[in-house]
Amino acid sequence: MTGDEFAGLLDAFTRSAESGDGARFARHFTEDGIYYDYIYGPHRGRADIAHMLEGLFHRDATDYRWEMFDPVFDGQQGYAWSLSSFTSTIPQFAGRRVVIDGMSRFIVRDGLIAEYRESVNGGVAMAQLGVEPARMAKVFSRWSGWLHERPETQAYLARPKGSRTGG
Repeated sequence: MTGDEFAGLLDAFTRSAESGDGARFARHFTEDGIYYDYIYGPHRGRADIAHMLEGLFHRDATDYRWEMFDPVFDGQQGYAWSLSSFTSTIPQFAGRRVVIDGMSRFIVRDGLIAEYRESVNGGVAMAQLGVEPARMAKVFSRWSGWLHERPETQAYLARPKGSRTGG
C-alpha cells in the first residue's frame, strides 16, 4: 500500500464511520482486527467493531463527522491527525455538540486495518457535554488503568531511563 492508497483508506474509513453502517465500517478491518476506542474500549473482530459503531456510538450520537488530515504511512503503520464532531443523544447530554481533535495510529495488513488506536483529549469532550467533575474523575481513572495495563506501557516503564527500543 502506498501513502496515497493509505489516504484513500482513511477517507473511506471515516465516511463509513459517518454513515453509521457497522458492516461497511468493519470491512475496512482484517477479520481479527481490533479497534481501541477511548470511550468504549477495545473491540475485536468485524462483528464486534460493527456493533461498536452501530450499537454504541451511533446509539449515543447523531450528526457525526470525522475527517483525517496529514496522513503518513511507512508501508505497515500509519498516522493521521483528525477532527470529529457529533451531537449527543444520551438523555442527560442530549443536543450538546462536541468537537474533538485527535491522533490515530493504524497497523495495516494486506490493505486492511489490523489495529486502530486513537489518542484524544476526552476531557475536552466531557467538558463540552457538561459532565460532572466527579464522573470525569471516575472516567479518567479508568483510562489511566487502561494505559498502565497495556503491555507496551509496562515494557516502557520497566526500561531504565535513557534506554530505547527499536532505534
